[in-house]
Amino acid sequence: MIALQPGHETAQIPDIVIRRLPVYVRTLRDLHERGISSISSDDLAKHIGVTAAQIRRDLSYFGKFGKQGKGYDTAYLAETIASILGLDKQWDVALAGLGNLGRAIVRYRGFADESFNIVALFDHFADRVGQEVGEMTVLPDDQITKVIQERGIKIGIVAGPAAVAQSVADQMIAGGVQAILNYAPVVLKVPSGVTVREIDPVSALQSMTYYLGDHGDSHLDDQDTD
Repeated sequence: MIALQPGHETAQIPDIVIRRLPVYVRTLRDLHERGISSISSDDLAKHIGVTAAQIRRDLSYFGKFGKQGKGYDTAYLAETIASILGLDKQWDVALAGLGNLGRAIVRYRGFADESFNIVALFDHFADRVGQEVGEMTVLPDDQITKVIQERGIKIGIVAGPAAVAQSVADQMIAGGVQAILNYAPVVLKVPSGVTVREIDPVSALQSMTYYLGDHGDSHLDDQDTD
């Protein structure tokens, strides 16, 4: 659960609502680029894959949007939600783990295009330390806390092996990181106040194969609700 920002009514926002907001931003921006300046909650729901009632309920946590008979202004709503998410400013990011996955993450242009700048690289393995990746030098992981603290970095990415993921996360948190994107196949233990998002493609594939077997025709509706 995430507390509302000052100025909103006192409430707790379910995490699943926060997870949907980036989808709203992406969809609304795409609609605006296609020349659609306004859209009803019913039509927006069709693009996103949730119900119109769900959209209205999600947005009600942050204020009143849309006009009766006119719907939502796509550009305004996209940028308002982006501001709620903090995407109206740039975020420096530290990445630990420069194997094939880590290097692919560094080279991925989508982060820079969406307000995230990877500015510090670390690795546990000595043969990778000192290498140049892009315009950055890979640093040893024993410098994680010091560098993150000095640079005021609040977001970390863990892309190394499971064996060192928790140690890396602990060092990031000690330096001041408050949000971690975890690609390692392990559940990180973090203190309250630190947000973790897990990305595990293997687990995702394993959860899908359930539906390819005898259970496929009888599974429960898996749509998230709040």
